[in-house]
Amino acid sequence: MKAMDVMTTPVVTVDIETPVAEIAKRLVERRISAVPVVDTEGRLVGIVSEGDLMRRPESGGEPHPSWWLALVADPQTQAREYLKAHGGRAGDVMTHEVTTVNEEASLEEIATLLEKHRIKRVPVVRDGKLVGIVARKRAQQPSVDDRTLRELVTVAIRASGVRSDFVNPVVVDGIVDLWGMAHSEAERDAIYVAAAGVSGVKGVEHQLGVLSPMLAANLGTQ
Repeated sequence: MKAMDVMTTPVVTVDIETPVAEIAKRLVERRISAVPVVDTEGRLVGIVSEGDLMRRPESGGEPHPSWWLALVADPQTQAREYLKAHGGRAGDVMTHEVTTVNEEASLEEIATLLEKHRIKRVPVVRDGKLVGIVARKRAQQPSVDDRTLRELVTVAIRASGVRSDFVNPVVVDGIVDLWGMAHSEAERDAIYVAAAGVSGVKGVEHQLGVLSPMLAANLGTQ
């Protein structure tokens, strides 16, 4: 399998002007440990991880790995107000040199990069533009059963009659993660049911969004 088969897309991103407090909030809300920084044309210019936030002066050298979680967990705390008052922008704290791969990179290549650079995720780029991201758990070589399940899930989704051109099923240890965008809430539910009905699937989780009518019209899919 390749990066294109397991990458998460669309990716939660920020721009260089995004305040540090907002970045921390997004990391907490989305339960992720890093967020790519892109320019107005979608080109990757950096990445902000929880490690970048922990190195900020206001952390005071706090050894606890999740000190910033407490800062944004309660909007009424003085700590969060301090972060708002003293926080900079993504451009001030981001890591500029980002290890990336293209869509054709194999899982073995990705796993090697993650181990070599001791990182938890790697952005996937096409012509310099961000198209996805692969986390460490996604870079594990899937079993033959997982490969087969992914093919069966894909077939089942297509057979359901829904429009699935923006849906990417990822299977790890028999658990199906559905990523991407559905064309309507009804189709999103149908995709979930189709995946769950495949024999051998142990569970289904989904991060599927729903295309807005305007976006669907612009894409010519209505």
